[in-house]
Amino acid sequence: MNKQPVDGAALLDEVEAFHRRFNVFPTEAAHVAVALWDAHAHLLDCFDSTPRIAFLSPEPGSGKSRALEVIETLVPRPMLAVNARAAALFRSVSDPAGRPTILFDEIDTVFGPKAGDNEELRGFLNAGHRRSGVTYRCIGDGGNQTVQGFPSYTAVAVAGLGSLPDTIMTRSVIIRMRRRARNEKVEPFRARIHEQQGNALRDRLAEWAEQVREKVSGAWPEMPEGVTDRPADVWEPLLAVADAVGGHWPRRAREACVALVKAAQANDKGSLGVRLLTDLRDHVMVGIDRLPTVAILDRLNALEDAPWADLHGKPLDSRRLSRMLGEYVTADGDPIASRNIRTAGGVLKGYHSTDLHDAWQRYCPPPPGITLQPLQALLPSSEATTA
Repeated sequence: MNKQPVDGAALLDEVEAFHRRFNVFPTEAAHVAVALWDAHAHLLDCFDSTPRIAFLSPEPGSGKSRALEVIETLVPRPMLAVNARAAALFRSVSDPAGRPTILFDEIDTVFGPKAGDNEELRGFLNAGHRRSGVTYRCIGDGGNQTVQGFPSYTAVAVAGLGSLPDTIMTRSVIIRMRRRARNEKVEPFRARIHEQQGNALRDRLAEWAEQVREKVSGAWPEMPEGVTDRPADVWEPLLAVADAVGGHWPRRAREACVALVKAAQANDKGSLGVRLLTDLRDHVMVGIDRLPTVAILDRLNALEDAPWADLHGKPLDSRRLSRMLGEYVTADGDPIASRNIRTAGGVLKGYHSTDLHDAWQRYCPPPPGITLQPLQALLPSSEATTA
């Protein structure tokens, strides 16, 4: 006997309402994204990628762990991970019983400023974003070892203080949590009572997922205008879920997508190198075609709300400035380097705007209300001599 079709829109409304009982998310968009993420975890094989969802806050007591507790009741095969090693995680994804949904609390203890780089775990989280993601390890004893690939593709939710490595942030839906205000009330979450209620919703999500799996597998959801590249990879599975459930969810999902992508871009300061290029363009060399290194350093280190006066306890110096800028190239393909600049007091080393212009065009966000000149508009100065 065929089962009655599950009303996906009504079910997702219930999932959202369940979260609202225990979680205060910062925006309506966050409530929408979390409910869609819960549902997408039941349909991973339908997608080419799976977004990480990251609950981040500047201070403890902001509801991040509670968000993971509620998600745990709603997703398939939840696996709580605190300080878990990458080896344990990628082996769990290869479990014949089925891949887990990894819920990684206190992620700041892994990637925070006192924790080191943890490249192995970062690599696992990055690779597992794609269905083709594989982690390779040597298996065996001594000289009798073989290389074996472990699938890494699985849904991951993380919670922690501060931020995350850029490579993980760009693969994530970012929910910036806040402490509850005095007028914001939620129910106390009691595992013995509420796990059963969440699990009942989880089972219905699994039933709905089986009914729409074929439809979702062939879906190519229309992205909102301006959402491309990595943000589109992140949101495509969530929009596919919204389109499959129907009702008001396709509209709400796209509104949430635009809101959270814009918020992520507003908070994205880019790499330290991009920040350096941008500060040089917008604050140091405005209207100047060349400037001695000593003047550049004085201006950079004097900038408020900039990292240059305190890089690991030391101000930016000429050696590090040279090394950072040397990672980028001029329009001719040569590494950016200091050149001789004639001044009233003699010849000093410094940098020319023409050498930086190509990198400014390629890596920096456009200045507000300003259109950058085309790449070919500026030509190297014939007066300068290369060091």
